[in-house]
Amino acid sequence: MESLYLLIPIALVIFALIIALLFWAVRSGQFDDLEREGGRILFDDDIEEAKRDE
Repeated sequence: MESLYLLIPIALVIFALIIALLFWAVRSGQFDDLEREGGRILFDDDIEEAKRDE
């Protein structure tokens, strides 16, 4: 029972930190445009190789 007095506040603090990080990520635009960033991985090398060939 005594361990619950320590574990529950620790769990609540960790939960609050996770929620704060989620709100920070949403407000700073981390989730704005996921499709373009995923496509940039695929097409990034082709552009650099074309510039080197010229």
